[in-house]
Amino acid sequence: MGVPLRQQLAVGSYLIKQKLKGAKKYPLVLMLEPLFRCNLECAGCGKIDYSDDILDKRLTFEECMQAVDECGAPMVSIPGGEPLIHKDMPRIVEGLIARKKFVYLCTNALLLKKRIDDYKPSPYLTFSIHLDGMKERHDASVCQDGVFDRAVEAIKLALDKGFRVNINCTLFQGETAPEVAEFLDYATELGVEGITIAPGFSYEHAPKQDVFIKGNDVKELFRGIFRIGKNRKWKLNHSSLYLDFLAGNQDYNCTPWGNPTRNVFGWQKPCYLLADEGYAATFQELLDTTPWENYGSVNNPKCASCMAHCGYEATAVEDMLKHPIKGLMTSLLGIKTDGAMVGTAAPVQTAASTLAGIPINVEHTK
Repeated sequence: MGVPLRQQLAVGSYLIKQKLKGAKKYPLVLMLEPLFRCNLECAGCGKIDYSDDILDKRLTFEECMQAVDECGAPMVSIPGGEPLIHKDMPRIVEGLIARKKFVYLCTNALLLKKRIDDYKPSPYLTFSIHLDGMKERHDASVCQDGVFDRAVEAIKLALDKGFRVNINCTLFQGETAPEVAEFLDYATELGVEGITIAPGFSYEHAPKQDVFIKGNDVKELFRGIFRIGKNRKWKLNHSSLYLDFLAGNQDYNCTPWGNPTRNVFGWQKPCYLLADEGYAATFQELLDTTPWENYGSVNNPKCASCMAHCGYEATAVEDMLKHPIKGLMTSLLGIKTDGAMVGTAAPVQTAASTLAGIPINVEHTK
């Protein structure tokens, strides 16, 4: 795991405070989405079909700081859209760092070379750069040639300047285990701090619906990936039990309030991935008025195929804290890649009734 000790201690301290207060639902990662506008039109994106008046909206610096203070999460992921388009993004990042929040600034990297001097290396700032595979695969995913090369150039530049850098990889239909393994080898050799990898969520508003991989196909793909990578030193930025979940060996439901979203419409119900369920005016209203029991893989058909880390990583870490021996053995022995897979997730109970885990990864999934 590439997360620095400073960050682990800060998040651990926050977690202990929540337990001592007896909090039942609380966030660890704020998904701060200050705009939907992007300079790409990816096939699997759920944002680009908004009208221009919505795409032109921005959260102000003051609104961003209010959301962070109101929420109180120790980590902030800034997805989009493309955040580097936002003219006040350097000021927003500075404001978050001043509050000692660990910031993951998600970007396709097309503007990073031009804008990188607007930022200063900090243990609180990580550039989370979107790469969905090797050159051909990534450029096809983002529907534009040449993006892979520009992103890799930006990764190398950011590393040379002393920034923390992660890669955020989303897998879609047509992936093969050898292709993904080749990419993970390449990403590791680049020297990034960590790699986030998860199946894409089937956004209702995505321009193409046949690009998403679902169900047992996801689990078989990840079993193949882990079978190849058994003795390789990939820096996967996830808990071992979340990876075990992806391979079909754990039966989980999500913890949707673990990564609450504040965007140009307000506080999004119930999570970053579902955009048509309504909004709340404040974070407390989000907690109090969202019908959490109506969501999850067995409670809502929209959630049925979701295995995204923004919903399930917190559940996996909760399980690890409750069953440390299981977590330790999975970490030491590796992910099981054969045998029967678990069935459909059980109704909401353990992790969906109390969030007590530290999400290892905070990046978004497109």
